[in-house]
Amino acid sequence: MSAGARGWLRALGLALAVVAVDQVSKAIAASALGPGERVDLVLGFELADVRNTGIAFGLLADGQGFVLAVTAVALVLILGYFALNPSRPGLWIGVGLLVGGAAGNLVDRVRVGEVVDFLDPPAWPAFNVADVAIVVGIVVIVLTHRPHPSAADG
Repeated sequence: MSAGARGWLRALGLALAVVAVDQVSKAIAASALGPGERVDLVLGFELADVRNTGIAFGLLADGQGFVLAVTAVALVLILGYFALNPSRPGLWIGVGLLVGGAAGNLVDRVRVGEVVDFLDPPAWPAFNVADVAIVVGIVVIVLTHRPHPSAADG
């Protein structure tokens, strides 16, 4: 199997794992809470049932169609970049995390019409496992990106 094919398989496997962990963690959190209930965790974090119809930090809360379109375009761009660089070391990790996180939140949008957030830290908007995967995925993609050497570089 080529390095590129291995990269795609790894990214897909990681994306599926992220979706599974995200959806299971949301189900566990939802089953642990009654309507409006909050449970103190550690360091000021609370377990809470928070719903988000927008994107990060609740932005574009009234633009469900726009949010889905922007998400789809971003995913196509990321997958296009990955298609050009599937054997780049570590890139599959960032792509798998980002795609899995986006898919996890998309499952919520399709299933319940909004994203389920349940970790609510002090002085920061609530988030979920998919959100963490998206942020870490972006960081990994940025860190693994390096320009191809040009002919002038020797």
